Formats: sequence, structure tokens, C-alpha cells
Amino acid sequence: MRLARSPHSPARSRGSRFALAMALGLAAPFSLGVVGAEAPIGAPAFAQAKPTNLADLVDSVAGAVVNISATQTVDEKNAENMPQLPHGTPFDEMFEEFFKNHGQSGPIPRHKTSSLGSGFVIDPSGIVITNNHVIADANDITVIFNDGRKLKAEIVGKDPKVDVAVLRVKSDKPLKSVKFGDSDKLRVGDGVMAVGNPFGLGETVTAGIVSALNRNIDSGQYDSFIQTDASINKGNSGGPLFNMAGEVIGINTAILSPSGGSIGIGFATPSSMVQPVIAQLEQFHETRRGWLGVRIQNVDDQIADSLGLGQARGALVAGVDEKGPAKPAGIESGDVIVKFNGRDIKESRDLPKIVASTPVGTQVDVVVIRKGQEITKHVTLGRLEDSEKTELASKGDDTPSAEPTNAHLFGMELSGLSADLRKSFQIKENVKGVVVSGVDANSPAAEKGLRPGDVIQEVNQVAVNDPKEVRQQIDAAKKAGKKTALLLVSNAQGDARFVALGVE
Repeated sequence: MRLARSPHSPARSRGSRFALAMALGLAAPFSLGVVGAEAPIGAPAFAQAKPTNLADLVDSVAGAVVNISATQTVDEKNAENMPQLPHGTPFDEMFEEFFKNHGQSGPIPRHKTSSLGSGFVIDPSGIVITNNHVIADANDITVIFNDGRKLKAEIVGKDPKVDVAVLRVKSDKPLKSVKFGDSDKLRVGDGVMAVGNPFGLGETVTAGIVSALNRNIDSGQYDSFIQTDASINKGNSGGPLFNMAGEVIGINTAILSPSGGSIGIGFATPSSMVQPVIAQLEQFHETRRGWLGVRIQNVDDQIADSLGLGQARGALVAGVDEKGPAKPAGIESGDVIVKFNGRDIKESRDLPKIVASTPVGTQVDVVVIRKGQEITKHVTLGRLEDSEKTELASKGDDTPSAEPTNAHLFGMELSGLSADLRKSFQIKENVKGVVVSGVDANSPAAEKGLRPGDVIQEVNQVAVNDPKEVRQQIDAAKKAGKKTALLLVSNAQGDARFVALGVE
């Protein structure tokens, strides 16, 4: 798959069968196809009827949907396929004179690149919403209305993580606007409609249904897209996805396609996710996300078995930021977060979305499972700072044994963490444990991604500093009837993760 952000031609990846193209400058229409066909005799009474006529719905919302034209001025020297002129040579004056004679003010010509996308008005005073990738680094943005008016826009705020931007235009009269609906009430099969600007054609309407909810397309940590079979194409990025009540329940953002055109798999960011971000951008001109201060990983069946969870669920805490809110609250590495602020955490990717949408400074209850017991911790959320680098808490004594020992387990050669090995694998001083000095190919350890230079810090949540201690904990797990052993493994830089290995 390829993810393309260009509004004109998606970047191509050789050998790729599909394209995941940002709907930037892409439209998110919906395929009308056979919409309107009557239900066959004997169809269940509860089956949702497909829309037969959307004209009234279109009339009620179309005036609030706009086209976005974004222009960026670029130095020719940075443009592709342009010759790079030398500087500091006797020819400088000649080049400068040439450009002056041709109406240029300096030796470096500039050109403009443009993108086309869609957007919609949410406030009659002139607040317009679109995708962040539609405007990107544009220094000139024009909002084009369906009556032909063109208004210059300024950026109120933008957020690349959720891919949303808030613009403001000045109008001599109130603008037609639309309201957000509750995307959390959507069900698979609900009818939806989109209005946008595909391929620069101008206002285009399409319709379809919700194909799936909470879809992860690996575009970011907050992925939770609405999937629709509505036709979404280039130019529809930033356009609205409406429910049948004329409420915006999503912003059309991406498509899955082999060629950049619609094949009936489109994705929209839910309104429930973008509304808090939009409110922050309007008020602060920036995002202010909640921050818990933990690094998490998913819980698979083996990890769930080793921790006695019964079934895979929650978010496993692989590390705790020393300066984060979780540390003073008593959350520890190895805890499994199963509930945050009253909301169940079914899988690890649920947690970042919920935490980020919770206001900074909020006091929340975090329910964790620790050694088979549920414990509630009280945390006051901080503010997420992207520029900060999290340093994980580590445990154990760094004092090596007088005579470093070796062991061979799970296809790994384990050694005491001596000064020579620390230097050889460039392991940071704050990383403590037992070093993996070798890994057999096709071994259980290799299958789990363990590599020479990794450091085992804990086994079954007990700190280890010698290969003998690793073996002791493995033997203890076998005697306790456990099928797996849970290892806390750090790389040379100190980034830790949990790995479950079978002991049978």
C-alpha cells in the first residue's frame, strides 16, 4: 500500500498493489450505484432502506461545502528537475543581470505549487474546516463557495496528528453552515453522503453506507476511521461525510486504491475525534492533549496467559516516564491498563485516543491489573509534549557478578552485562539486566524479534542481573504450571518492551 499526500498525483511505490491515497485535494463522494433499488419480497423488516432521493438533503447542506485552493511559493532551486546554479562564481553577476532583464528581482526564480481540496463551514461567522494535509505549508489559501465567491482564508490552527485544520474567512454576510453529528452513534450499514471537489470538477455529491467502524489504517497513533463504500477521490480531502440527517459525522481523508481512484474503500475521521481538536485549535491555536506518561504495547494471547488475564485485553505498560503523571500515581512497568476514566481499554490503541481527548489537568481513575489483582490508581493528567523524549524507568542493581556467567535459553546466548559487552553493543549506562549476546536463527527468541545487544531486565516481573537468575525464573514458571514466561526486554538505548516465550 502507498500513502500519498499529493493533491494532484499520489506518490507511487514500485511493486505496490494498492494505494492508500490521502483524500487531499481528493474528494470523498459516495457511489450512488444501485442505490434506490427496492428491497426484495421477504426482506427483513428491520433492513435499512437505501436512500432513493437525496435532493432535499443536498439542498440543505450544499451551500456550506466549499472548495479549498492552497498555494505555496517555492524557490526554483528547491524544485524538482531544475538545474542547480552554482554560487560564489564569476557568473553570479551575469545570472543576476539576466533575471533582472526578465522581470525577476533576484537570481533565484520562484514558482507556485497549488493543491485543491474540500472543506465545510461550521460557523456563519466564517469558520471553515478541512484536512491539515490539504493546506500543508501553503502561504495563500482561497475558499471557493458554490455561488462562485472566493474569499482569502487565514489559518486559525492545524493538527497533523488527527489531520484537521481550522480556517477563518471574512464575509460581508453570514455564511451557510452545517453542524456536527455524533459519530459514536453510527452503525455499520447506516447511509451516508458526501459533497466535495473530486479532481477539481467542482461540487459533486455521492452516497453509500458505513462499511466499518474504528478502522486502523496505520497512518498514526490515533487511527479510528469510518470506512465507507462511498466514492472518494482526489480533491475530496477535507470534505464532509454526512449522515441522513444532514449532520457531519466525519471528514473524508483517505482511500485505498491501486490507481488513486475510488474502488469503494474510503476512510473518514470521525466527528467525535475531530470536535475536541477543533475546539482547542479555535481557543488556543494549538492542541493541548492529555498525557499519561507511559509507553504501552499490545497484549497478545501469550502475554495474557503469562499475566493470568484470562483473555487478551488492555494496554501493557512497557515503560513509565520518570517525569510523567503516571510515575507519582504508582503505575508501574508490567501493569495492564484495563480501564481509563471509566472507559474500558479493549486493546492498546484505544488508550492513546482516550487519554489525548481528556483535558489536561483532569483527575482520572486508572484501573490496572498487577500480578492478577485489579488496582485503581488516581492520576492527574499532564500535557503531551511531542518534543520531549521519554526515558523509561529501569529496575535492578547494575553491579555485575564477580564472575560473569553464561546461559543458553530459547535460542539465546545470555551473558552478564560486563563493561566490555556494554561497550561492544553500545548499551547505555542506565540500562541494567542480562545481555543477549547471541541469537540462533529460527529459534523462538528470533521469531519474537530478539537480537544481540538486547537486554533482559525482568522475567515474570522479577528483576534479573545474571543469566542464572533468568534460568531460575524460567524454572519457577514451569513449576507453577505456567505455559509462558514474560520477559521485559530493552534495546541498547533503553526502550523496553514485553516479550512472551513458551516454557513448555
